[in-house]
Amino acid sequence: MKDRKKLKLKKFYFHPITMFLVLTLFIVLLSGLLSLLEVQATYNIVNVNTKELEPTLITVENMLSFDGIKFIISNAAKNFLSFGPLGMLLLSLIGITVAEGTGFIETFTRRHLSKIPKTTMTFLVIFVAICSSLINEVGYAILIPLMALIYFINNRNPILGIVTAFCGVAFGYGVSIFVGSMEVSLMSYTRDAAILIDETTHIALTSNLIFIMVVTIILSIVGTIVIEKVVAPKIGKYKKDEEFAKTETYKVINIEEEEQRMIEKDKYEKKGLRSALIVSIIVLIVFIYSLIPNLPFSGMLLDMNEQTYVNQLFGENSYFQDGFTYLVSLVFILAGIAYGFGSKTVKNDKEIIENASKKFSNLGSMFILIFVVAQFIAIFRKSNIGMIVAAWLASLLEHMTLSGIPLVLISLILIALANFLLTSPASKWMIFSPIMVPMFMQSNISPQFAQIVLRAGDSMTKGFTPLLASFVIYIGYLNIYNLHKDKPYTIKRSLGMITPYFIVISITWILIVIGWYIIGLPIGPGVSPTI
Repeated sequence: MKDRKKLKLKKFYFHPITMFLVLTLFIVLLSGLLSLLEVQATYNIVNVNTKELEPTLITVENMLSFDGIKFIISNAAKNFLSFGPLGMLLLSLIGITVAEGTGFIETFTRRHLSKIPKTTMTFLVIFVAICSSLINEVGYAILIPLMALIYFINNRNPILGIVTAFCGVAFGYGVSIFVGSMEVSLMSYTRDAAILIDETTHIALTSNLIFIMVVTIILSIVGTIVIEKVVAPKIGKYKKDEEFAKTETYKVINIEEEEQRMIEKDKYEKKGLRSALIVSIIVLIVFIYSLIPNLPFSGMLLDMNEQTYVNQLFGENSYFQDGFTYLVSLVFILAGIAYGFGSKTVKNDKEIIENASKKFSNLGSMFILIFVVAQFIAIFRKSNIGMIVAAWLASLLEHMTLSGIPLVLISLILIALANFLLTSPASKWMIFSPIMVPMFMQSNISPQFAQIVLRAGDSMTKGFTPLLASFVIYIGYLNIYNLHKDKPYTIKRSLGMITPYFIVISITWILIVIGWYIIGLPIGPGVSPTI
């Protein structure tokens, strides 16, 4: 009887690949049902020339139809190859694996990063992760694999490093110490919506600067407390492979020879780190020079067709933004090679390539997962379900008679809800701004503050949906470092690990936005929450 009870209580775990396949099938079937029911929505866009709202009808695309199935089959390869996280992850991994293969990352971590207190390290990871949203979503592809490796070398649970990096990027997305790509993508929608009420309204790129700088610090502090006090104890310690295979072996060690070997190793490690530092400084100088306009051979990474420097740096066709992941990877590659030859851990190019190639050996399941998730997200976007739900929520806001704090709070919650199905800030703002901005301005709230509400709502739920494209990197790396392969990190389990962070940061965002509005502090140079 006891054995039977144990069998009944035994849990069955679906691999995330299987779960995403099931979700894809569900979306296909759901789109067919909603299309049959003629589900649709209307949202407004601003006609800049007439300064009037123009309704746009959006309907559910039936993925069970002839055209829908044709899309699924004919676009499978395109969906995979054009999937943003794939390219960014591959680029970052090339640099990280070279630096790891030569021993650079391990030596640097052991000699420098291991001396940093755990709490300080967590704060720095979250702070850098939040600031990474300056350049779209590169933080997921660079920081998640890098922090997993650094935490592993530093005898901390790499799962914790993965969770910390992911939470920092996702739940702090859109704030930083300077204006970035989000300002460029949101500002035009804010301005177009504001002219419906006041044609003289000016929206500057720096209109949210003070707010995002302060919030970056607040979220980093709150995030550190949640990770160290709640998440870390829950995750526990990590046992490396060698700890599972400990055997009672003894060998005689010559103390003098061992000391000499350690002295020799220390000398070569220092020489290697010096070489890596010199190369990194040279690369960074060239990199910075490429961002300075109007100097001889400078400005290579800027889009000189744009008028303002921020647009040149973060605009749609910015070479800096498009090539940032590659540039970071290049720094790792060159620093790793310099360290390898300086410390004599590698002798030639063949060893570098062979060592780096070995690190890719455990990424097979990751690429299968990325392929499946790419299809899932592409099919969901094609179905228009996310856009329709967002349009419904925006319409719900439009039919409410609200002002002041209730308007700010309800708008924040509705955007956060829409974000579960429509993760792009620009897409949400395209739908919400023609409704929200005029409502805010009629309630004496500035359009710039309306943009802050969008930013907060987007960040609140960013990491708590598998429809976020970069969620695949998070769940993929959890399973790479998972010691119990019979119990994979499922979607439910992966979300469960970040639930405390999600709840606390969501509450923090609400308190910050409402508190800032009540106090009336400036949100940018010469810009207040109220008009």
